[in-house]
Amino acid sequence: MRSKLFVPGARPELFNKALAGHADALSLDLEDSVLPELKQQARESVGEFVASAAVRDAAKLIIVRVNAPDTTHFEADLHAVARPGLALLNLPKIESVAALLDAIDALERAEAANGVSEPIRLLVNIETPRSLAYASSIAAAHPRVAGLQLGLADLFEPHGIERHDVSNVHAAMFAVKMAAAQAGVFAVDGAFANLEDVDGFRAEAQMSRRLGFVGKSCIHPRQVALANEAFAPTESEIEHARRIVAAARRAENAGRGAFVVDGKMIDLPFLKRAQAILATVE
Repeated sequence: MRSKLFVPGARPELFNKALAGHADALSLDLEDSVLPELKQQARESVGEFVASAAVRDAAKLIIVRVNAPDTTHFEADLHAVARPGLALLNLPKIESVAALLDAIDALERAEAANGVSEPIRLLVNIETPRSLAYASSIAAAHPRVAGLQLGLADLFEPHGIERHDVSNVHAAMFAVKMAAAQAGVFAVDGAFANLEDVDGFRAEAQMSRRLGFVGKSCIHPRQVALANEAFAPTESEIEHARRIVAAARRAENAGRGAFVVDGKMIDLPFLKRAQAILATVE
């Protein structure tokens, strides 16, 4: 997941364009980019797109960022988007293990209502001081957690922490990566808001790559190429992706949904990531 492009859920005219673009993952957003009066329309549009044949056949990791669990929109979001085409559900504003487990209970109800047989995995935002303090516990709390995503705007701005100070950014990145590493999950870097500062985006992406992050969030298509360049796969990653895709074909031919590669259980998010890696080199 070198690049993860945010796509506003209230802009369905952008969905297929983004799907045809060069981002490894699409993060369809129902939270910050959607006005309250457009929430219902957005969740319906995103739900239909997630369940579409175009998504099913694409070598893209499909993510949906829902509204926070303590909002009135959360359960409606889940029931709209918890569908077989969804690889990762992005959970914002999770600050404790208890909050995570409550959200998973709600997700399980939505999956049951929608006939989802393979559990949808989670990308959990670390974007408040409290969530950062408990990040390792949150990451290890449930096998559905696939990764952590750093959110610097919410983590820094309310507390007067300078976003342009590289040492501040490095400290937050390091803390999130260590929490993810302790739990054995991946870490994804957050967004870089200044679209005109190409050098700043590139430097931040390169720093997160050196710290072991798998990719960076993008708020505009013009940032995708920069992220893809910074997180270009190594030869070992390419070979690992080839083994995953080959094993997936064998498992499908044998009628099996889950399979093991290099001693690790592989499911949809890992397969989609492998397909995306190979799409960049083959």
